[in-house]
Amino acid sequence: MRDACYEVNSELETRNSKLQKMRQTQITINVELDENHVPEKMTWNAQDGGVENQETKATMISVWDDKAMEALRIDLWTKDMPVDQMKMFLHQIFVSLGHTYQRATGEDDVAEKIQKFAEDFAFMSKIK
Repeated sequence: MRDACYEVNSELETRNSKLQKMRQTQITINVELDENHVPEKMTWNAQDGGVENQETKATMISVWDDKAMEALRIDLWTKDMPVDQMKMFLHQIFVSLGHTYQRATGEDDVAEKIQKFAEDFAFMSKIK
């Protein structure tokens, strides 16, 4: 019994040591709103990326809620974001989604369909 207790304690010490070595980082988005709560200015920071108070016109963040099995989203853009830039932003997101899907699932056929949609979108929105 004593050996079993030693093994459990040793395993717990190893886990605690690993947890103490884990580091954290932050990505933040600061949003200035007008009187109607519409974003006027946005800046973002990424400690590890060397980004500090960089201005942006749009952001889209999705997080996965594994309990509710749904994506939660925050889509923000400033009121002076040009429509042509929004189209380019969305096109680049679609392209990125195709790449991410392929890396996450290995399903090349579906990833190719997403890429095809991205190209069709670029054509239809007249950005290419």
